[in-house]
Amino acid sequence: MVCSGESTDVFVVGGGPAGLATAIAARQQGFEVTLADGAAPPIEKPCGEGMMPEAFASLRALGVELSPTEGFRFRGICFAQENVWVRADFPDGQGIGLRRPLLHERLVARAEECGVRMLWKTPVTGIDDSGVQLSSRRIRARWIVGTDGQGSRVRRWAGLDQMARCKQRYATRRHYRVRPWSDYMEIHWGQKAQAYVTPLGEKEVCVVMIAERPEYAAFDRAIEELPALANKLEGAELSSRDRGALTMMRTLRHVQRGNVALVGDASGGVDAITGEGLRLAFQQAFALADTMKHEDLPGYERAHRQIMRRTMLMGSLMLWLGRNPKIRRRVVRALDGKPELFEGLIATHLGHASARELLFTGASLGWRLLAV
Repeated sequence: MVCSGESTDVFVVGGGPAGLATAIAARQQGFEVTLADGAAPPIEKPCGEGMMPEAFASLRALGVELSPTEGFRFRGICFAQENVWVRADFPDGQGIGLRRPLLHERLVARAEECGVRMLWKTPVTGIDDSGVQLSSRRIRARWIVGTDGQGSRVRRWAGLDQMARCKQRYATRRHYRVRPWSDYMEIHWGQKAQAYVTPLGEKEVCVVMIAERPEYAAFDRAIEELPALANKLEGAELSSRDRGALTMMRTLRHVQRGNVALVGDASGGVDAITGEGLRLAFQQAFALADTMKHEDLPGYERAHRQIMRRTMLMGSLMLWLGRNPKIRRRVVRALDGKPELFEGLIATHLGHASARELLFTGASLGWRLLAV
């Protein structure tokens, strides 16, 4: 280990959930960790605020415990298209809808408990092989981790900006004071936009509109395509202002170089409609901490690809369905006629299905499409 003071084993640039998870995971492996962010907590980010069962389990593995009254536990996923509602329960565990500031607060408290040194309101102005440069001083670091989001400066400084592919969409988020009408996370499909609905508590839901163009993601326009959802929200009071964001399907050629690695959105990403952003960040944090422990940072590259693979597959499928409404209508009808196929798709998405089971589900869905 390196000496304390103005040196650290691991320097994490970015204090969002990905950065805090990385810092906690590194501390769990015994490393001295410093984290810096130009903002101060709690750090907000427009997102769907839903965590799938694996992400919820990873949160507990980080040592973050939530009381039964915090957030809303949901049992599965629902696709809604016109008058068809198709539901599938998770094969194992529950998901949770949780306001992002509360999640950030719990992660900060856990990082403090673990002994992470946190430098808030402290922008990082540069990096090199030996450490990071702050506005007023320099800190030596054995490893540097960029968790500074989609526009990552660490990624640019490390020469890791080369992309294999990138597809972006536009999103707008609102919160409504209304009792959740379902214990499922819902995806409502319209002609130009999709709505991603997450229950957050006994009297609140989060709704995110996602579309290929910003005007299609505007609430007033998008909700016209979704009368069933509009009916559920009629008369409900807004509990937040609209927040816009970009959501990206992005793959980088490399997420590690020298003593620098990237985690979370800085390392690429999946479209928000998959609901998997936090799960990916948490699992990447554990994988990176493990490879640092074994002094095998190139091994993180291989682990990162494996973590991303199935979610990228599902994300690509969801985007394809979004762009092809006629085919999507047939798919939703096919799933409605045989809901176990939808359960198979959800199991595949969550990593609970083998390659053989995936092949069987795909073949069965194909036959159903021919019959619809």
